[in-house]
This record gives sequence, C-alpha cells and structure tokens, in this order.
Amino acid sequence: DVIKKICGNLLAGKNFTLPGLLFIDTPGHHAFTTLRKRGGSIADIAVLIVDVNEGFKPQTYESLTILKQYKTPFVIAANKIDAISGWKKVDGIYTQRLAEQHSAARSLLEEKIYEVIGTLYDQGLKADIYTNIKDFSKNVAIVPISAKTGEGIPELLMILVGLAQRFLEESLTVERGPGKGTVLEVKEETGLGTTVDAIIYNGVVRSTDKIALGTRDKPIVTNIKALLKPKPLDEIRDPRERFDSVEEVHAACGIKIAATNLDDVVSGSPLRVVTDENLEEVLKEIKEQTELSIELDEEGIIIKADTIGSLEAITKEARERGIKVRKAEVGHVAKRDVVESSASTDPLHRAIIAFNVRILPEADEELKSTDVKVFREDVIYTLMEDYEEWIKKKKEEIERARREEFVHPGMIRFLPEYVFRVSHPAIIGVRVLAGRIKAGTKLIKEDGKVVGTIKSIQSEKKSLEEAMQGQEVAISVEGATVGRQIKGGDVLYTDIPEGDAKKLKEMDVLTLDEKDVLNKIIEIKRKTDRFWGM
Repeated sequence: DVIKKICGNLLAGKNFTLPGLLFIDTPGHHAFTTLRKRGGSIADIAVLIVDVNEGFKPQTYESLTILKQYKTPFVIAANKIDAISGWKKVDGIYTQRLAEQHSAARSLLEEKIYEVIGTLYDQGLKADIYTNIKDFSKNVAIVPISAKTGEGIPELLMILVGLAQRFLEESLTVERGPGKGTVLEVKEETGLGTTVDAIIYNGVVRSTDKIALGTRDKPIVTNIKALLKPKPLDEIRDPRERFDSVEEVHAACGIKIAATNLDDVVSGSPLRVVTDENLEEVLKEIKEQTELSIELDEEGIIIKADTIGSLEAITKEARERGIKVRKAEVGHVAKRDVVESSASTDPLHRAIIAFNVRILPEADEELKSTDVKVFREDVIYTLMEDYEEWIKKKKEEIERARREEFVHPGMIRFLPEYVFRVSHPAIIGVRVLAGRIKAGTKLIKEDGKVVGTIKSIQSEKKSLEEAMQGQEVAISVEGATVGRQIKGGDVLYTDIPEGDAKKLKEMDVLTLDEKDVLNKIIEIKRKTDRFWGM
C-alpha cells in the first residue's frame, strides 16, 4: 500500500505480488561486503546513489566493483538534480519535468547524465536513462532524483518493483521455517550489554528461540533474551527506551537481538535459529561460511578488517594489485600483529592495513619502537592508494641506501692551475663533470690505467664525503704524481668494480648523465676485457 501510495498513477492498473521492499542504507562498500549469503550478497537488488553533479567517487567505484563481483542487479539513482543550476521543481515523470526546464538547466543535466553513462561504459556496463531502456536485463537504468524535493522517487520505486517482479519473483519466496539472517554489527547497548544488529532474510525468529552465530574461533549457540525494534522517532522520550520488545519477526526485516556470549561474534557472519533437529547441520554451515576463503603467502603484509566480507574484499583487491598477504583477520590491530609485522625480513612487508578497525593501546605503544607502518581508513580504494604510495617512497629510500654500497660513476677534469702538492699525496683542483666522486674511490684514465685513490675531498677548507656534478673541489690522490700519472687537463673516471657496474645497471637508479659516464667506463674496461660488465 505504501509503495502504491508513493508511486501513484505510475502503478495504476498494474498488479504485483511483491510483499514489499526492505531498504538497508549502509555507507560505501558495507552494503555488500558485510551482507553475505552463501558467498554472495544478501541484497537481491541494489540502488547505487551517485551525486549527479560530482560524479563517481572512490567509494562509488568500490561499490560498483562489489556489485559486479556478486552479480547483484542494480539501479543508478542520479541524486541532487535540484542542485543543477536553474533547475525548478515540477510535478510529473522525468520526461515531463525535463520538458518544463529552461534549456540551460536541461542541457546541464543531460550533460551530467551522459558523464555517468560514460563512466559506466568505461567499467564495462551499458546504461541509459530508464525511459530509453527497452531491455532492463542488459542495461543499467539511471533514474534522476532529488532526495531533497522527492522528485524521481516514485519512478525509482516503480523501477525497483518492476525489476523485482520481473527478474526476482522465483527467488523471493516466503518461508515460515527457522529464521536465517546475517549479522550487520555487534555493539554495546546501555542496559542490554552486547547486542547484534541483524538482517533476517528468511523464515521466522522468536524471542524464545536459540540461535547460532559465527565467532572468530567457532560457532556459538545462545538463548535470545530479547528481540528489539526501534521505536518511531516521535515516541522516543528517554534514550534508554529506544526499542520496543517484540515476540517474533518475519523475513525480511532488521532486528536487534540481545543474548548472552555475543562479545566474540563477527560482523558479517551467519545467524541461524537452531532446533534439536538442525543443530549439527547449522553449526557445520556457519563454520564453513565463517572460514575465510583467502589464500595467504609465506611473506607479506597483514590485513585487519571489521567484517569477514570486508576482509575478503580488501584481500581480493590486494591480490589484484600484486600485494602479498601473510595474515588476514577480523578484529582490531593488536600488539601481536605489530610484533609479527616487524619480524618480516622484507621492509616492504612491515605494514598493516586496518580497515574500519581501531589500533589497540598496547599495539600503539609497540608501534613506537618499530618501523611498522599502519594504514587506517574506511574506504578500500584510499587504503590501497596510500599503501602503494608508501611502497613507492619506501623503495626509493631503500634504493638510495643501496646506492651508497656501490662505487658510483664519476668523471672529473684536472684543473691545471690548481696544483697544491705534486705527490705523497698529490693535491689538485678538479671539476666534477658528471656523476659523483667519494673518498676511498680509485681513479682511472681513458686508457684504463689506475692513477691512484682519492684520499680526501675539500671545498673552502671543509672536508666533504663526496662531490657532485658541477662542483669544483680539491682532492688528495694517493699513489699519483703530477707530471707522471696525471697531468693538467686530464679527464679521470671512477674505477667501478664489475659487480657494482652490473648492479647499478639492474637497479635503474642513475641519472642520464650518470648512465652516460657508466657507459664510458664500461667502454674503457672493454678495451682489455670485451665481456666486462655483461
């Protein structure tokens, strides 16, 4: 009756057997990763809301990915048409309202809708305004709406009713047997203790029933103390009396359940009414559904999430990005997670991805004495982007540190006007033409002969560890005599060991000028060993 009242003439003369629609409004990915039913989403159909003015956001793409993953049929609600410049509220269906708009407002909305269509096309989906669609099984319907003015809401309901009636009728059967549901959230309620918020999608749950639920370890069976439904807002006088106690509930509905031993129940786990006859079967089913279908690696990062579905979604995303995962668990970040992560031999694996969970105080304290990085977010896309950005910077940091282990390519010119000592050691002025020079590095001439070893580097009476391209410095060279091994104007090169040359080529960390110098040194070396550096 409510649907008919809202839709008005849109459903006039049409009969439908759908008993009703249960809407679950949950943020971002949660609607689908938390609500699992035999490996898929509990949602029979979904409404993906897009701000028509701003287009797709990271969480929109995330929800879209999950909808596709679970093969959940959905409709796009292009919201906030009232915010289109020049838009005026007009009664009637979309085509009538559009015709009454100023041409500029009409063009702007159509442009925004085309952008949504284009984005969906890029994601491999065909979409169009619902009025243009003939086959709803092959196209995603877009319904322009305004949650503020109510425009488009009747059409959105009409589309949902039609799709449910047409494509879901066979699967939408009403059962009177023991209730089946999914845990949405586990939370503490004043005066009630630990409770679970659940969606009952099949059967009946009574206040006298026993229920089985999934925990981190194994399924538990507990007695229901109370079935609670929120009171209408206008009836709530005291925050402690926000709920009405009911004797039984029928699918499909949302319900809060108060019971004993709920502390370790996992969000996203199955909830089943148990009897003496089905107990063994139910416990087996819950155990199977709460076991993670995640393949782990011997080495990798640690992932912690708030629900089973979230955990699987994040791990799947990590896999697709080539990220190795050694541990994936539901729950907050604990001290043991930090200790495990810090023990990783690969510094790139000393990271914990924490989705919608807290860092416990002991873990926070442990983090202060380790190099473990924790990424906390409630949007999977952002988590992955942040982690990959950290990986990029960490690799650069590691490469810079590794570079210091090798002799680097450097090319210098002996400035003839700067001879401070002829020998023991020779002290001369040089200009670094390319690359870098460091104390302790041997120097060679263009014929490949070693002329000596740089003992020290100075500039303006200050000692330097190294000198870079463009600098003019004084160097002391042990083993060289000016006028014999070296002469003014000579171009000298750093004598790079063959192993260092190979590593530097593999690492790809040199600048273009450094690469040119390295190639020149390789050319010099191959005058006496044609396979040098290969």
